[in-house]
Amino acid sequence: MKNTFLKIATILCISLAVVACSKDDDSNANDNTTSADQVREIAVDGTWTVTYFFDTDEEETSNFTGYVFTFGSDGTLTAVNGSNTVTGSWAVQDDSSNSSSDDDGNSTDDDDFIITFPVPDTNDFEDLNDDWDIVSVSANKIELTDVSGGNGGTDFLTFEKN
Repeated sequence: MKNTFLKIATILCISLAVVACSKDDDSNANDNTTSADQVREIAVDGTWTVTYFFDTDEEETSNFTGYVFTFGSDGTLTAVNGSNTVTGSWAVQDDSSNSSSDDDGNSTDDDDFIITFPVPDTNDFEDLNDDWDIVSVSANKIELTDVSGGNGGTDFLTFEKN
């Protein structure tokens, strides 16, 4: 009887340890399981504003105050503020097969959110040009990050739906 109880207790302890250490239970805030197609569908649905932009060592959200961003299904990205319009392009690229492009170092999903505005280096919109790593995506918010290869600074960009 004592042997049976000991065996059952051992099996129960091992089972609990396996379940407690299961990878599915890991809660990593940077875990992004949204597919590239889902990100595209969310981005083209509505208009967006920049609610946070941090460029290496300085918060620069105000550079984009008043601009409304539209992600076109044809890859066109338009930012409009009254009579000012800046046009560029955007894409979501599934780079899960290329681990070397993981700029944030923490993401388990390596999709890139690529933004390109053909503007001079002195234009504020040039700071948005990058292959951003996706931190999180919901129907109302897209959070992106990028670790610069040149200076090692970390940039953050957040769009929220209007």
